[in-house]
Amino acid sequence: MSQAGPILFVSDAQRPAFVAALDEARLFPVVDSDWAGAARAVEAVQPAAVLAAMHAGHEPHVTLLARKIADQSPYVPLVALNAAGMLPHNALPFSSRGGNPDRLIARLRAALRVRTLHATVLRRLPEAKVTLPAGDPARDATVLLIGRGAAYPALSVALGERVGVVGALSIEAAAKHLNTRDLDGVVLAEGFTARVTDAFLTVLAEDTRFRSLPVIVTAHQLAQTYDLPNLELIQGEPAKVAANALPLIRQHAMEAQLSRTLRSIDAGGWLDPRSGLLTTEAFARDFAKAVEQTLARGGGLSVARFAFDPNNSRAQLDAARILSRLMRQMDFGAAQRDGSVIVVFAETDFRTAHMIARRLSAVMRHTSNGKHEMRSDPVVSVDSLSPSDTARSLLARLSADASRAAS
Repeated sequence: MSQAGPILFVSDAQRPAFVAALDEARLFPVVDSDWAGAARAVEAVQPAAVLAAMHAGHEPHVTLLARKIADQSPYVPLVALNAAGMLPHNALPFSSRGGNPDRLIARLRAALRVRTLHATVLRRLPEAKVTLPAGDPARDATVLLIGRGAAYPALSVALGERVGVVGALSIEAAAKHLNTRDLDGVVLAEGFTARVTDAFLTVLAEDTRFRSLPVIVTAHQLAQTYDLPNLELIQGEPAKVAANALPLIRQHAMEAQLSRTLRSIDAGGWLDPRSGLLTTEAFARDFAKAVEQTLARGGGLSVARFAFDPNNSRAQLDAARILSRLMRQMDFGAAQRDGSVIVVFAETDFRTAHMIARRLSAVMRHTSNGKHEMRSDPVVSVDSLSPSDTARSLLARLSADASRAAS
């Protein structure tokens, strides 16, 4: 795989064989640096990615190196090899078990695809009416936590302090979440046999939808290799597992954010890069047009409003992401400034719309986090267009119905 820059390898020791294999294969030209000169080497070499061997003695330099890499644009992945303790926020963990260079190549290729996507977005932004969402992409990430052992509650809290968490006590429940939600990582905790873990990882690896998903295993040694570039074994206290899993989760959330931004650019800026739904302006335009056309030619049009606690902005974002994934192609929606999400069901009567809205709200109820915010239970109101309606009157009636339902 070609990339605009070499790989910088940081270590105070000789290259291990699996890193030397990258250079020998001529897939990734590798430049060496010791820890003392690592930050300067980033400026001089302008690497596409950095591999850092986290052995004793790196501690005085790792924070400076991580900060220097975080300031680079486009995205420069930092892969931390065989880290024993807590990692910097942008250091992707990598355990070189078995010394197999294929795993490292797969990890690098997955990370460099995110770099390429970032460069593409930066190149196209000046010509578009779109702004790349600011802040840490991890704040919008959602992780599926699967487990049923004693460590599950502590892991749920440790992860929930950093990202949104969807919990599953069984592999069957986890499969439902994988099929209905946009996830930025999976944490497979204790409570399952090695055979069940192997079967689950095999199924993930065989499904192209989950090929790049970060998968963190906390309770078992891995029995074999899997075609999952971002699969990592992280053991230890829940706080360490959460902190060291976060960089992989953040990278996936960044990739998803960049992909939504590209779709927004392609749509002329009418899609919201955070939610994947229409912007409020585009929604108002399309809704007025849909009401006008339905009244002119007949047919059905229904609207559902999902209202959330205004103090829990994360619930609104999760709902918008779910709707952008699950709603039909002919439907459209937007996150509103009052904390609600509105979706329009084209050619749909009230009864069918009510059934669809009920199913969607059931999916929304499963996200929680460790900051004492409970599950996202929306107040749902549904209404249909009548011959005397305008777009404004239908939305006003929908909001009034929601207020009565909440009180």
